[in-house]
Amino acid sequence: MAVHIHASAVVDPGAKLGEDVRIGAFSLIGPEVEIGDGTIVGPHCSIHGPTRIGQGNHIHGHAAIGGEAQDKKFAGERTELVIGDRNTIREFVTINRGTGDGGGVTRIGDDNWFLAYTHVAHDCVVGNRCVFSNNATLAGHVTVGDHVILSGFVGIHQFCRIGAHAFIGMGAFVNGDVPPFVMVAQDGYGRPRGVNIEGLRRRGFDSARTSAIKRAYRALYVSGDSLADARARLAEMAQDSDDVHEFLAFIESGDRPLLR
Repeated sequence: MAVHIHASAVVDPGAKLGEDVRIGAFSLIGPEVEIGDGTIVGPHCSIHGPTRIGQGNHIHGHAAIGGEAQDKKFAGERTELVIGDRNTIREFVTINRGTGDGGGVTRIGDDNWFLAYTHVAHDCVVGNRCVFSNNATLAGHVTVGDHVILSGFVGIHQFCRIGAHAFIGMGAFVNGDVPPFVMVAQDGYGRPRGVNIEGLRRRGFDSARTSAIKRAYRALYVSGDSLADARARLAEMAQDSDDVHEFLAFIESGDRPLLR
């Protein structure tokens, strides 16, 4: 199938466009940009390379993809942005490439929704099937697991990790690691407020799994135990639950303080 490029769009000769790619009016596609089959780029977008975008994505108007890192240490070194398949990127979204001393790559998975005005900074890693609501923002070097929901106006501090299936409530500012399955609510800076039960049910978690996750949450956040004692209790629970094992493994693998 043909490539459809609006007459007013500018596409660098070094860009590689797959089959049935559509480029809207007044959009700019720079050198070292690869766009996979069936991806739609709306009007007034800019995509700078090196950037690789997979198949079936829809990038709406005025999005700015693959720009240089907003980092004073960035000195023009070659870095990349890699975006997977079937992502929806809405109006005025900005996603930056990596930095040389931060791994060199910003990476986005598959089937994510980035709503208007969201921002993904340099060297971030975003998993699959996440939803970033309007104006949600990641600072540099943030890692986001699968099935994470960031509500509107959420801000995540640099180097933080957000575990799979976490839910961050509207307006929360997160400055520590959020374990898998946990809900965070706005309270000055974000604070844990229970388990994302509704999200887990929607994804097929049965009552036995959610009960084990609730017990793990209570051990870490409600019991009043020290972190060392809570980890010991979680280690016992993890013998009977893969989900608790994931919860514990996340806690034990971070460099930043745990949001607690």
